[in-house]
Amino acid sequence: MAQDNAATEIEQGTVRLQVAAARQEESGRGVVRVPRSAFQALGITEGDAVEIEGKRATVSIAIPAYEEDEALSVIRLDGLQRANAEASSGEHVIVRRADSVPATRVVFAPARKEMRLQGPTEALKRVFFKKPLVAGDLVATHGQQPVANVPANVRRMFNAPAYALTEIRLQVVSTSPKGIVHIDENTEVELRAEFEEPRSARGTINYDDVGGMEDTIKQLREMVELPLRYPELFTRLGVDPPKGVLLHGPPGTGKTRLAQAVANESDAEFFTINGPEIMGSAYGESEKRLREVFEEAERSQPAIVFIDEIDSIAPKRQNVAGEAEKRLVAQLLTLMDGLQSRANLVVIAATNRPDAIDEALRRPGRFDREIVIGVPDEQGRREILGIHTRGMPLGEGVDLAELARSTHGFVGADLAALTREAAIEAVRRIMPKLDLDAREIPPEVLEELQVEKEDFREALKRVQPSAMREVMVQAPTVGWADIGGLGEAEEKLKEGVELPLKNPQAFERLGIRPAKGFLLYGPPGTGKTLLAKAVAKEAEANFISMKSSDLLSKWYGESEQQIARMFARARAVAPCVIFIDEIDSLVPARGSGAGEPQVTARVVNTILAEMDGMEELSSIVVIGATNRPTLVDPALLRPGRFDELVYVGPPDEAGREHILNIHTKAMPLADGVDLAAIAAKTERFTGADLEDVVRRAGLNAIRRSAKDGSASPDSVSKADFDEALEDSRATVTPQMEEEYKKMKGELKKRAMEVRPIGFLTEGMVSSRRENKHED
Repeated sequence: MAQDNAATEIEQGTVRLQVAAARQEESGRGVVRVPRSAFQALGITEGDAVEIEGKRATVSIAIPAYEEDEALSVIRLDGLQRANAEASSGEHVIVRRADSVPATRVVFAPARKEMRLQGPTEALKRVFFKKPLVAGDLVATHGQQPVANVPANVRRMFNAPAYALTEIRLQVVSTSPKGIVHIDENTEVELRAEFEEPRSARGTINYDDVGGMEDTIKQLREMVELPLRYPELFTRLGVDPPKGVLLHGPPGTGKTRLAQAVANESDAEFFTINGPEIMGSAYGESEKRLREVFEEAERSQPAIVFIDEIDSIAPKRQNVAGEAEKRLVAQLLTLMDGLQSRANLVVIAATNRPDAIDEALRRPGRFDREIVIGVPDEQGRREILGIHTRGMPLGEGVDLAELARSTHGFVGADLAALTREAAIEAVRRIMPKLDLDAREIPPEVLEELQVEKEDFREALKRVQPSAMREVMVQAPTVGWADIGGLGEAEEKLKEGVELPLKNPQAFERLGIRPAKGFLLYGPPGTGKTLLAKAVAKEAEANFISMKSSDLLSKWYGESEQQIARMFARARAVAPCVIFIDEIDSLVPARGSGAGEPQVTARVVNTILAEMDGMEELSSIVVIGATNRPTLVDPALLRPGRFDELVYVGPPDEAGREHILNIHTKAMPLADGVDLAAIAAKTERFTGADLEDVVRRAGLNAIRRSAKDGSASPDSVSKADFDEALEDSRATVTPQMEEEYKKMKGELKKRAMEVRPIGFLTEGMVSSRRENKHED
């Protein structure tokens, strides 16, 4: 036996390689990646057919390995190829050169039960032209996504017009002659409309159909696949294999889909229990149904029992009044304890409310491990988008990486909805070309159908992260260009918010943390709320806006829960900007008076704990706005909470001119109107005051045209603005300006003062006085 640096040759013309998963974008392409040493050992060139033998033999086209795999003895197979070879990741297969002969006839059928196919077989012939096929294999037509590092002859094969340019999974029912064949010009291709019982369920769903979960899949394979495939490993070690895995995380992250993929890749029987379906009306009926599922699973070993929404059938017994629910929980506990120690059976449960499950289930021996399936990161979103657009004809301008960057907080279900909405946009665009009376759409119209970048842009306006649905906050449309006269405040927010959210690596490299909070303070109408909106839009972050009145409740503990929920939601859709307007009414200084309501003190404590507590705030920025900063609790003004106190004052002359330009953008101005002159006359006017001046000038023009008898004015004149200026006044007085200047220096000092001792002493003194009166 000769040992190579990458491929192990076991006999002349064969190599033994270890199976590894292919990248998502290569799923269904019918290619395998092998190292150069394997090419030499097999005497083949790029694009040649190879036979892959696991428990079963299949055939594929060999292309060069990824750069990082060159020194390894691995072969990259996608989910369909692993099913065809009946081999899982980590197992070994034998690879040899394959010679295919032209087929006289090939029969295809859909690989899924719910699918019916009809149409000309010429398109299928084009897709699989010259590709090697074996009867019983699962194959897929492919979309248009490019594949990196592919030889030119194989790329030509990919660029053949696809079957309706979409991904469809098919089973090769039969070939004539038998063995390894390929389709050529003379091959007769037949497509059966109905599904035929496939040899493997992996045609329905496998690991290639689950994106952004690489680490989770590794954990699940250890917990589920190993015990089901190799129970003797645990017997040898003298330990019981794991009995259960609990998957929990936000709705739409792919818990159910992952469980199905694990069952298919493990070649195990899959039994599903949907929480509400198991409930029966008669006494003992629910428990009987549950027992029947477990008994059938034990007879069909290896098997996986999947319990979806387990919180509905196994809630905490102390929290439910009905006896039926308590008996069902007890029955489930008994069944999981009663699983024979060597039974080849694993229970997987999924929930998005793990705290609602009875604690007796959450211990080793029942659910041995709990795996959190969280919101995907940028790389995960890119993979999920790749899966959902795999069979989609994408326009040249569509950049999935850019789309992944701008979909913060989106889970798998949200991204699926996004691609569906984009597809509907594309259909809407070609509707005028469709003859709705015709029974079929002309092929040339179908060929034109492509999903463009603009379709995704429109879809993004309609689809928002599911975790944000309850908040119903629109993505801000205000950018830096829509704000004027706030130079210093704008710069501080750009540095403090935009930079860390867009480039967190820079902060990690320097070992410093970004600012957690910004308190915007200043006179009313200076643009504090606008600044928060602009920073959220420019940082490409989600935006949660809360008013203090929304967070305060008369019910005991409700206000604290609202705040905890708001921060939990922000963590789920990070990066996120939380904006709290009029924050002084929500977090007033504690101990500031005897009549102070207890609820505000508890709210202050909750916000302090959320912003600088045990749970780390990552990629979340809190922005508070107030025009009375001296009323805010000093504990919030220290570094680690509101790190930056940003004064937003009235704009200077250049700023006022910029604001006037913004507000008169859509207004037809007469020749005599000089915005610079108006800006010079409006000292201490805030942004809101200047908007009011423009509005009044417009009203004056409408009033004037009505007197003249014309329907609408042609333009707004200098006289209209002069009249508007006479009716307007500055909100900010010189005394206010002076007060805010004084505050600027005092706020930081207040945060550093050791005030709680003073409060405690005052409280003790007042209580002593009260006791004296009682005496």
